[in-house]
Amino acid sequence: MPVPSKTKIERVKFKKTVWSDIVAPDPDTLDILKKKYKFHELDLEDCASENQRTKIDEYGKYLFIILHFPHFDKRRKIMVTEEVDIFIGQDYIITVHDGVLKPLNELFDRCNDTLKTRRKYMSNGTGFLLYEIIDAMLDDSFGLLDYLSHNTRTIEGSVFGTGTEQRDMLKDILILKKDIITMRRIIGPQRTVMAQLEHKNKKFLPENLDIYFDDLVDKVEKIWSSLEGMQDLVISLQETNESIISHTTNNVIKVLTIFSVIMLPLTFLTGLYGMNVTLPYATHSEVFFGIAGIMGLVAITMLLFFKFKRWL
Repeated sequence: MPVPSKTKIERVKFKKTVWSDIVAPDPDTLDILKKKYKFHELDLEDCASENQRTKIDEYGKYLFIILHFPHFDKRRKIMVTEEVDIFIGQDYIITVHDGVLKPLNELFDRCNDTLKTRRKYMSNGTGFLLYEIIDAMLDDSFGLLDYLSHNTRTIEGSVFGTGTEQRDMLKDILILKKDIITMRRIIGPQRTVMAQLEHKNKKFLPENLDIYFDDLVDKVEKIWSSLEGMQDLVISLQETNESIISHTTNNVIKVLTIFSVIMLPLTFLTGLYGMNVTLPYATHSEVFFGIAGIMGLVAITMLLFFKFKRWL
């Protein structure tokens, strides 16, 4: 029995501009795109595969763009990479993705729902629609950046907390560090692509859009700069946390060592009078109290000595 296809194809049109959104394309869908739009077979292979590098390929009649954006997987509670492939021509734009990028889905649904929204996003051509799509994805990345920033502040408060609030934050720090590294790995390549977009084929990205794509470059650079600062802070928090753990461990070892040193002469005395031989005053009725007094005096003397040496 054949497995039902998960492919979802939707289309919205305003005047001559057409936006086709394809979720989880199967081979038959990609074959239709090849026949209808004459897309290069290597581009269609990129759409069928995963984890492609971010890039822009320029052809005579269209641009092919691969972008990656961060996505927070709530089930696994980690940052993951999601890919969106974009074909943009004179009067069409095609987005291919897995359907988990919420900002992209919401933007398409808004365009599909009302004429007013279609006029707002699609009346200025495919180049402006491309800007709006990427802008929505970057705005969502700022939301994830705020989430990482909040976690950083929470961990910072816990690391520098006092009393019962202070605890080992190593696991939380490492998870946050991994999310920051993942987001840096995603955003880094986008910086080059955004800088290239405004210099590509002016048929699809006219010069009057330069200011908009400059805005995209600024947003990517702001995200990158924030991630760099956050990474430095997390490294400092990790070092501070390890120092606190080391200091706490040293204090525990110091206390245990003091107890061991105090118990050493006391153990000697009890062991000495525990031998099965004749000892001075062993038969005296008050010898127990004498030994106990000596042991207490030794313990007090050692504590006073440690205090004098400032070891306590």
